[in-house]
Amino acid sequence: MPKALYILGDTAYGVIYKAVAEQIASLVDVYAPPQTSEVIDADPAVLADMEIMLSGWKGPRVDERFLAAAPRLKAVFYGAGSIRATVSDAFWDRGITICSAWGANGIPVAEYTIAQIVLLLKKVWHYALRIKREKAWGRRIGVPGAYGSTVGIISLSLVGRRVCELLRPFDLKIVAYDPYAQPQTAKELNVELVSLADIFRRSDVVSLHTPWLKETEGLITGEHFRMMKHDAAFLNTARGAVVRQNEMIEVLRQRPDLWAVLDVTHPEPPEAGSPLYELPNVVLTPHIAGPVSGESRRQGEFMLSELKRYLAGQPLQWQVTREKAAIMA
Repeated sequence: MPKALYILGDTAYGVIYKAVAEQIASLVDVYAPPQTSEVIDADPAVLADMEIMLSGWKGPRVDERFLAAAPRLKAVFYGAGSIRATVSDAFWDRGITICSAWGANGIPVAEYTIAQIVLLLKKVWHYALRIKREKAWGRRIGVPGAYGSTVGIISLSLVGRRVCELLRPFDLKIVAYDPYAQPQTAKELNVELVSLADIFRRSDVVSLHTPWLKETEGLITGEHFRMMKHDAAFLNTARGAVVRQNEMIEVLRQRPDLWAVLDVTHPEPPEAGSPLYELPNVVLTPHIAGPVSGESRRQGEFMLSELKRYLAGQPLQWQVTREKAAIMA
């Protein structure tokens, strides 16, 4: 049996792999207890026999020093999303296989997004927070509702596509911006491809799903927010750095009719004293759209399935190549 080690954050093993650890142990020889990056960094000798690494949040960076101590390493199964902090040029140059649970990560993000879209179309946050603040029902204002309204999706990424699929049962118009999307993809998802400006002009809710890359940093500007319809809303479950946050804040101050639900910010969390904590038309959640608690078991299950395919010599479903890693969040 191939020799394997778990190397990841001390709490990550329990939430990602513990439920599938027995099955994994039937496939590979886990020859030492779960390790952390700190333990390995202090004494890398345990890496000498490792052929397969099972990792996740707070896992090690596989650089030249790590690889020198792990000469037999052939494959990494990363039970989380982005592998950016794990891989290095030396890693890719060694030709090591790496798989990520990025597909599992996207499922709860899409679920969170759908929930927030419906809440925003019903102006739930507006009413709930106003009633708590004023201790009175107050009058009702216009509510777009989930019939005939327009939802804008920025980037038909894995999550963006899944959101479109989950919105199918709703009587909504879906418009999307993605400069790389093919017309056939849009047709299959029943969405209309439009410009980024039109997303903001036409949508009752704009949902961002663009990865944070050098090319996308600051993609969403204050001018985009100024284009938004009266009573429209913005939802970000992607990365805070894709938005020019100070410009967004300026417009939200000027336009109290607009709402923003932000599961991500830049920096994260917002700095002490940030207007995001005080603006009455901003709702913050602490980066919970992705897998949390029990949802993280899905990531372990994805990696168990991928490990089985790897050992059987079958095509891998969630392998990340050097080229793919360069465009992932």
